[in-house]
Amino acid sequence: GAIGLDMGAHLTDIVQYYFGDFATAFGKGFIAEPVRRRQEKPEMQTEAYLKRFREIPEAITATGETSARFPRHLLPPMMLGAILNPINSSIIAVALVPIGAAFGAPASQTAWLVSALYLATSIGQPLVGRLVDLFGPKRLFLIGAALTGIAGVVGMLAPNLWVLVIARVILGFGTCAGYPSAMTLIRRVADRTGMASPAGVLTALSVTVQTIAVIGPTLGGILIDFGGWRTTMAINVPLAVACLAMGWWLLPSSADQSPDRDTDREDDTADDRPRPGLDGPGIVLFALTLVGLLLFLMHPGLAQLWALGIAVVAGAAFAGRELRTAAPFIDLRLLGGNLPLLATYARGLTAATTSYAFVYGFTQWLEQGRGLNATIAGLVLLPTFAIGIVVSTIFGRNPRVRVNLLVAGALQAVVSALLLLTAAGSSIWFLLGVTALLGIPQGLLSLSNQNALYHQAHPGAIGASSGLLRTFQYIGAVVASAAAGLAFGTSANTGGMHVLAWFMLAISVAAFLITLVDRSLGRIGTARR
Repeated sequence: GAIGLDMGAHLTDIVQYYFGDFATAFGKGFIAEPVRRRQEKPEMQTEAYLKRFREIPEAITATGETSARFPRHLLPPMMLGAILNPINSSIIAVALVPIGAAFGAPASQTAWLVSALYLATSIGQPLVGRLVDLFGPKRLFLIGAALTGIAGVVGMLAPNLWVLVIARVILGFGTCAGYPSAMTLIRRVADRTGMASPAGVLTALSVTVQTIAVIGPTLGGILIDFGGWRTTMAINVPLAVACLAMGWWLLPSSADQSPDRDTDREDDTADDRPRPGLDGPGIVLFALTLVGLLLFLMHPGLAQLWALGIAVVAGAAFAGRELRTAAPFIDLRLLGGNLPLLATYARGLTAATTSYAFVYGFTQWLEQGRGLNATIAGLVLLPTFAIGIVVSTIFGRNPRVRVNLLVAGALQAVVSALLLLTAAGSSIWFLLGVTALLGIPQGLLSLSNQNALYHQAHPGAIGASSGLLRTFQYIGAVVASAAAGLAFGTSANTGGMHVLAWFMLAISVAAFLITLVDRSLGRIGTARR
């Protein structure tokens, strides 16, 4: 909906630009300007429009302060790129059962479709975020969109489960660029125009990402009923084409950006400094750490201790490397001194664990334990989408996030407790009430954590910092997937749903306590008004 509205506004600006002064001239008796414009070559008109439309609108008030409106033409590609990952991470929830039936694969194997995406994105997000900081968002945005389209074609034609898993890995890397690119653009535009807190833009981005994540199962159920599970992969092809088109025409080029610039400096000498290279050994060690950790979390147990050992050894080597190198992949010294940002990462991890345990576990239980088909199971989650939009819209422009996070953590615990009351014959109205209540924390958590990160992260590393937040969220999603697999075993029955609910309750209480002791959140929204 946000994308549609902004595209409508974009079209309105086009019409106003080409025909507004013509209408004015008509009322004044046809002055020469519209005649001159009609005589220009079409390519000259187009280039003049694009040059004008890409400029950052800025107005100087009488007091000399800069007041600006975020350029609306950046919103459609930003939002469309940012939804590629959540739509694919949520749409798969209702496709796991039909995919398993099509390939004769048990739940333990189809779980790799979830884990593969998050394994790739957990590694790719901070890497792509760092590349965005270095080379600008447009180049990485377009590369990611192209990979997303390729993954859609491979997945649509997959002859077996493991080819589909490979497609999901490609999809994970392809969808990495959208969110860091969006956050980097927001930060750079805000710095250029003097916007203290672009709360409206951050709200629009959060609303888009969160609602797409929740509406994904509903969309997946409709697509499966329409053309089978392969349509859940085919949908990426038109989305990728749209991203490529809008990214190419609407996003500013890398030449217009100032990559890796220290925005705290008052001079412009940062532009003349050599651009730091990529920390190759650090990236490899980081990837090994995450692969080992996630492989252990996917199937926790004694048999997987070797993976945990790899994670510990690689993690120690990664920390030693990053603390010594002059241009680290992730600046652990800067990160270690930013305890509020570390707390935000912890909240992102716990919030995602509870949220995705609900999306994956509850959805599978609706289909197998409650006996609903994929379409109805998706529709039961629709109240979460609607309430989430309303809550994010109401509270999004308030940068004071501590109360929002406390309320959200408490309500996640309440929802988890209500899941303990589910049964094979639970009323649809009860289930709809549970999903509606979940919409409140769903609308608050991601939005508030995103706003907190925007204020806590170093301006010159906003891409890598936002990518790292996504990594913690993806780790939470893998933990949720593993927890659902352990709770359900071979079948998503009611007993397994109750076990998963106890797990969600424990994580929700932990998230609430992290927020309760973090007093730094009270300063957000009061330092700059």
